[in-house]
Amino acid sequence: MPDLFRQSFLDFEAIPPLVVLVRLIAALLLGGVAALIYRLTRAESEVTPSFTATLVLLSILIAMVTQVIGDNVARAFSLVGALSIVRFRTVVRDTQDTAFVIFSVAVGMAVGAGYPWLAVAGSSVVAVAAFAMKSRDSLAAASSAEGEPFELQVRLGIGHDPQAVVGPALDAHAADRRLMSIATARRGLAMDATFRAALRNSASADTLVRELNKTEGVQTVRLKRITQDDED
Repeated sequence: MPDLFRQSFLDFEAIPPLVVLVRLIAALLLGGVAALIYRLTRAESEVTPSFTATLVLLSILIAMVTQVIGDNVARAFSLVGALSIVRFRTVVRDTQDTAFVIFSVAVGMAVGAGYPWLAVAGSSVVAVAAFAMKSRDSLAAASSAEGEPFELQVRLGIGHDPQAVVGPALDAHAADRRLMSIATARRGLAMDATFRAALRNSASADTLVRELNKTEGVQTVRLKRITQDDED
């Protein structure tokens, strides 16, 4: 057998096959725990089966890669070069999803490096934090159910008072409203008014838009929910 292949087999003899198998099974189980935490702490509409399966597979693959690398720096750089050709086209929708990807990677690395208890302890702490964040988000959503912030943009015919035209409809559906800006449009033939309003509930948004569209003087209506990113 060539020296190159003989040396490679000698390197892997340091880890018994049974230990390798146990580590991979542990990575499978702990990756499943990571996926379960993700499913239990995210809204049902935000969970995709492919993403949860990816968390499990990623944990196993990282455990494999960690055992392949071992203490060999040259092998680590070789794997980095080989994996750099893999391109992922799917964009992670939420930053919290990115955190779970890193969580799965960390679990796989800990198990592959021979620190299963570190993976178990980390999983426990992450689970507590994830459930705590879920409870806080649920309370915040419940407290903001009345008075969701929206931005309303209305285009009016020239000569109409925005407060007089839009005000009655907003007062019927919003707990609070404020005129933010006003500007001419269509070379002075129309006027754009922007309001910030706190609607009493999400169901009134459609009703408000329909009511404004029927109002005399209103040409176009655009209603947008204000998110935390918009506030920042």
